[in-house]
Amino acid sequence: MSEAGRHTTEHDESVLTEIRVKGQLDDRWGDWFDGLTIMLTENGNTLLTGPVVDQAALFGLLRKVRDLGLTLLSVNRVGPD
Repeated sequence: MSEAGRHTTEHDESVLTEIRVKGQLDDRWGDWFDGLTIMLTENGNTLLTGPVVDQAALFGLLRKVRDLGLTLLSVNRVGPD
């Protein structure tokens, strides 16, 4: 497969992603974060988990984190959706 073909395939697959932010968000923010699952962690932070279709979608989610004034703790690719 050509290099170009590999890049096209990667962009067509959703990637399960975890975004960890400082502080607590409740479930009502799920729709605003494009349907990501919101889980509160034991240490009082929030974990947003779900499929992200591409980097543009990821940057959009990170922009929302910024717009809410949340502190971004980590972004992790967990695997394909």
